[in-house]
Amino acid sequence: MSLPPGTSAVLGLDIGGTAIKSALVAPDGTPLTPVARHPARTTRRRPEAAVDAVLDRAAALLDAAVAEGVVVRALGVAACGVIDESAGVAVFSASFGWRDVPLRRLLAERTGLPVVLGHDVRAGGVAEARLGSGRGHEVFLFMPVGTGVGAAIMLGGRPFTGEHSRAGELGHVVVRPGGDRCGCGRRGCVSTLAGGPAVVRRYRQLAGSDGGAPADAAAVARLATEGDRLAARVWADAVAALADSLTVCLALFAPSAVVVGGGLGRSEAFLLTPLREQLAERLPSRVMPEVLPAALQDDAGCLGAGLLAWEALGDHTATAPKA
Repeated sequence: MSLPPGTSAVLGLDIGGTAIKSALVAPDGTPLTPVARHPARTTRRRPEAAVDAVLDRAAALLDAAVAEGVVVRALGVAACGVIDESAGVAVFSASFGWRDVPLRRLLAERTGLPVVLGHDVRAGGVAEARLGSGRGHEVFLFMPVGTGVGAAIMLGGRPFTGEHSRAGELGHVVVRPGGDRCGCGRRGCVSTLAGGPAVVRRYRQLAGSDGGAPADAAAVARLATEGDRLAARVWADAVAALADSLTVCLALFAPSAVVVGGGLGRSEAFLLTPLREQLAERLPSRVMPEVLPAALQDDAGCLGAGLLAWEALGDHTATAPKA
């Protein structure tokens, strides 16, 4: 770890469907250690096992930091699903099968630390607002495109959560009524067209065979740029679904920027350029927002969780967005 003994830090965790990311985080949100990725080894068929895996990982990381002489002051946790930050409860997670899990209390009991629980996308939005591509934007949308599609509506460096902590569920906006069924139970949601697994599944359905099918959405996008007609159709549908849902958000909130996260958010050719073109077609009489790649990429949720933990401790260096 190689940090001077007595270093003060918080432990940031980002709990995803396939991995738990962790880092020791300084008050300004910068990682004191590289963000590490640990296999989650969880399944929605055993939600209690997922909870145990998170508790075990948090305790192990804390023990390792303390053994190196680091003073860990709090634990910041970002989790996927529906999160009630004020109650500290994971209300629902399709990835883990969680329902009404008092995750903040369980982690506090296990680690003996103050714990802040946040939504992974909203925590990522906080990190991008203060450390990344959202700096200087009073109103922006943070939109990670990964397994599903989410959004954080960022106002003055703070995420708008809504009355029931469900604001920003962009992936569950119905854009193609009667389309494929989504994990939320409805049909034609954005995530059924633009989420990574959905992109691969649609390509395989059109190809009529799993043999030689692309492994992920990035591979489908790559095939599309190389002239594969099926891939081009699937990818065009994905970008169009994103643009349709974003058009509604832009009309409601008039952000100055859309910050695109996730693995594909790095790609100008695959995603950012066609998304800009699609939005420009849909917004002929409106001010076009900047469409920017997220600066922190997959580290955003972990670092945002750390920032939220410092903020809860009353460290004012972690409360204001940087210009």
